[in-house]
Amino acid sequence: MLKYILSRLGQAVIVLLLATIVTFVLVNVAPGDPVITMLQKRADQAQIDRVRRELGLDKPLINQYFDFLTKAIRFDFGNSYSNRIPVMQLIKQAFPVTIKLGLWSLLFAAIFGITVGTLSAVFRGTLIDKFIMLLAIFQISAPAFWFAMMLQIFFGLHLKILPVSGMSHPLWMVLPVTVLGLRYGAMSARLIRTSMLDALSQDYVRTAKAKGVADILVVMKHVLKNASIPIMTMLGGMLRSMLSGAVVVERVFGIQGMGKLAIDAVMSRDINIIQATCLYSAFLFVIINLIVDLTYGLLDPRIRITGGAK
Repeated sequence: MLKYILSRLGQAVIVLLLATIVTFVLVNVAPGDPVITMLQKRADQAQIDRVRRELGLDKPLINQYFDFLTKAIRFDFGNSYSNRIPVMQLIKQAFPVTIKLGLWSLLFAAIFGITVGTLSAVFRGTLIDKFIMLLAIFQISAPAFWFAMMLQIFFGLHLKILPVSGMSHPLWMVLPVTVLGLRYGAMSARLIRTSMLDALSQDYVRTAKAKGVADILVVMKHVLKNASIPIMTMLGGMLRSMLSGAVVVERVFGIQGMGKLAIDAVMSRDINIIQATCLYSAFLFVIINLIVDLTYGLLDPRIRITGGAK
């Protein structure tokens, strides 16, 4: 197990290094001059050259990359080009918001998806199953921004019981968590239904029923446990997406999280913030993938990691 963990950590370092290269190259080949954007075309050429020298943008790209890499290792991404605030300060302000929103959305999606998917599998072929899957398909197909605006109109403007945007109201998370939770919950419900139908057809389920074990115990003790591997994979993917910043949802609801920070940086071509948010997302993907892989052996005794091999 230890050898496997060390191997995965080594792979994680390589992935993060490649992420820095890809991020740096893509940001620097994009059209536009960040200095001119920052100065809003109000400066003369001498001032533009001076600012470019101060930011190190007059150096060769290879030197700029190594400067960026050495600073990134120390979590130093410089200042924002737009407002001159340290990038890490902006991330420290946005990260807790995204964490809070993402974890609550994941909890909502997990409870909703597992409950609805289990019911759909247990009542396979009935009206309950068809109704649940119809709602799931609708929720998956509906654009997130459209569903968010529908909730804003109904609960915010019509009923006036929930805020439509911002973070000042005590219930500001209700609508965005509902949008994210239902969307990812519907996706997970379909996967859970498929996994549980496969588990329900196994011999150990028929044996348990033949011994007189109640259906609810069969589902909870045997079926759900043996369907846990794809469920864990799905939950890991959901968590990655949510913590990386639900860009559309944060934008629609005016939430000052990582997604909105990244979008605003792209619109203003704030290179330092773009690079920091990209590496933040890459780091989350690597860490969450590692945690998910390590939990497989705990969830399913048939999967054990010995000497770095599964």
